[in-house]
Amino acid sequence: MEKGPKLYEGKAKILYETENPDLVIQYFKDDATAFNNQKRGTIINKGIVNNKVSTALFRKVEEAGVKTHLVERLNDREMLVKRLEILPLEVIVRNLVAGTMARRYGLEEGILLKQPVIEFSYKNDALGDPLITIAHVLALGWATKEEIDLLIDATEKVNATLTKFFDEKGFILVDFKLEFGRHKGEILLGDEICQDTMRLWEKETLKKMDKDRFRRDLGGVEDAYNEMCAIVCGTE
Repeated sequence: MEKGPKLYEGKAKILYETENPDLVIQYFKDDATAFNNQKRGTIINKGIVNNKVSTALFRKVEEAGVKTHLVERLNDREMLVKRLEILPLEVIVRNLVAGTMARRYGLEEGILLKQPVIEFSYKNDALGDPLITIAHVLALGWATKEEIDLLIDATEKVNATLTKFFDEKGFILVDFKLEFGRHKGEILLGDEICQDTMRLWEKETLKKMDKDRFRRDLGGVEDAYNEMCAIVCGTE
C-alpha cells in the first residue's frame, strides 16, 4: 500500500492518504504528552510498541464481536486502517478509582468500583476534555441514540475482554479510553489501544505499567512499555 500525502498529525500519530479513499495509513510516533499536552517528551520506540500492542488488542476485541478500523499492521510503525469520521468523544471506562476520577471526587486511588463506570468526554484539549452527558451528545447532534447504544455495547465488550485477558496475565485493567468513528455509516472502534490509553497495574505489587510512569516521572517508562508489549504480543 503506497503512502500518500499527510492528512492529519496529532500528538501521538500521523495519518496519511493512500490510493484507496476508504483507507489511510496510521503512523505511530515516539512523542509522549500528558495533562492535555501540557507535558511533552519522548519515549524511545513507543511508536513501535504501541503499533504492535494496538494490533494485538484490536484483534482480541474483534474476536469478541467489536468492529474496529484495523486492516493490518504494515511494518514497525505503520498500520493500515479504515478511514473514519471520528466522533468528538472519548469513551472512558473506570474499573478502579484513579487519575481524574480520584482528583475530581477527592477519592483515594485504587478503590474498586462496585461496577464499571462508562463516561463520555468532549474531545477538546483546549477545554481539558470536559466530562459530558449523553443528553449533551444527543442535543448537540454528535451521535444518535442508536449510535450511543452501540458505543456502550462495544465498550462493555472491550472492557470484559481485556479485563479478563490482563487478569490472566497478572495485571489489573484500572481504566482506559476509547475513540470511535463512522466508516460508510458504520460505527467502528478507532485510534489505538495500548499503554498510552489505559492504566495497567501489576496485581501483586500495584506497580504502574502504563503512561503514568511518564506522567508522574516514575522512571522505567521504556522498560514498562517493552514488558507489556512482550506480554501482549508474545514472540511476534
